[in-house]
Amino acid sequence: MAASPGQLRGSYPLARPRGLGLDDAARLCGVHPQTLRRFVALSLVDAARDRAGELRFGTDVPLRVARIQRLRRDLPLNYAAIGLVLDLLERIDRLEAELRHAREGGRPWT
Repeated sequence: MAASPGQLRGSYPLARPRGLGLDDAARLCGVHPQTLRRFVALSLVDAARDRAGELRFGTDVPLRVARIQRLRRDLPLNYAAIGLVLDLLERIDRLEAELRHAREGGRPWT
């Protein structure tokens, strides 16, 4: 006997989850998934959890991980210091963008 719609249990997504899963993100970054989990735990990489509790990453994660690896390799910094350096680099990027915008007169192009 077929179950009525009210008796069906479970959920079926209507669309693919947004972002990259842990394994896909780790493969794109060239790191082990555990390394990516560690970066999330240290707040070096942002991730969200989907309904199933799995980590989901933005498409910018390979660039962020490459920056972390470069800082770790080229400078004698621990991961806490790397987090600070990353925050400062992002702030510099934002300030430079604001400066460029101000030099262009601050007018929108449309």
